[in-house]
Amino acid sequence: MTQINKRYDGSKVTVKDHENITQALRRFKRKIEDNGLLEELRSREFYEKPTTERKRKKSAAKNRYKKKLEKEQLPKKLY
Repeated sequence: MTQINKRYDGSKVTVKDHENITQALRRFKRKIEDNGLLEELRSREFYEKPTTERKRKKSAAKNRYKKKLEKEQLPKKLY
């Protein structure tokens, strides 16, 4: 089994002259979130057994499917 290593180009944010540091920090956080870096960090923080991982993924798939069905369903009558 080969492991795929994702290579991140680095999350750099240049602070503009007129920009506040909090705005730059917000942009940095958004960039990290978009890269999926934070999610990967949290998943690697603790070891998760393969069976637990499968259960979690299966449960997430079920929830996505339920949500999709609810969106496609006609609204309930309010009378």
